[in-house]
Amino acid sequence: MKWGLFTSGYQRNPLEDAFRDAKRFGYDFVELWGGRPHAYAPDLAAGELDAVRRLVERYEMPVLVYTPEHNAYPYNFMLGSEAMRRDAVAYLKLGLDMAKALGAGSMLMSPAHAGYLATREQIRERLVHTMGELVEHAERVGVRIILEALTPYESNVCTSANDLAELFRLVPSENLVGMCDLVPPFVQSESIMAYFDKLGPKMAHLHIVDSTGDSDTHLVPGEGRLPLRELLAELRELPYEGTATLELVTAYLNEPRLYARRAIEAVKALR
Repeated sequence: MKWGLFTSGYQRNPLEDAFRDAKRFGYDFVELWGGRPHAYAPDLAAGELDAVRRLVERYEMPVLVYTPEHNAYPYNFMLGSEAMRRDAVAYLKLGLDMAKALGAGSMLMSPAHAGYLATREQIRERLVHTMGELVEHAERVGVRIILEALTPYESNVCTSANDLAELFRLVPSENLVGMCDLVPPFVQSESIMAYFDKLGPKMAHLHIVDSTGDSDTHLVPGEGRLPLRELLAELRELPYEGTATLELVTAYLNEPRLYARRAIEAVKALR
């Protein structure tokens, strides 16, 4: 299994720090966060793409997954007017183009909150319609969309393995696959291992972190209550052939390099 460093935790530092640390600490790849000031898709398209490519070459650290920021202001395709939805779709299509240009192969995304007044039928219709548009573009450019379920703290759209499996049934495509961030199932008392059974060959990526089980906070492996040693043993026995990112996001912005080092060393000790 290949291990990735998520650059979101470095958003207050130069992007080069993330690539340098990924190389120094023994990561296999980078999951590139697409938000300013680092790799926002419109900025990449406007001329900053070459700078990221140079980092890939300099540190021999590939970008295997591109993750554009789209669950916070100003993009959320599940909420707002049709014009707002179309704007978010255009942005994500550009993200697919930039993933292709980076050689990433995959773009990771997750449906955000649809608002408190949306009915189940409205949520499903908007989700299926939007994902159909995005999958069509993904097929055209040759990039996979990795869809992530979120916690109920974050979304009311896609929060479980069942939600992912149902969407894959409604939007069938080889270019649409799923993943499991360990926090959403853990905080809901859902089985993590059930993701592998329910998604089968579409189970393509992991976000490995720890959790206390009562919030969506992502902790360094070994500093929460998840049985990670046993989980990693199960992954070896499956065997799981996909990728895994150590997704440290906003909890460690003050010292990203210290916690990026701690995270990969903790995982190695658990294996």
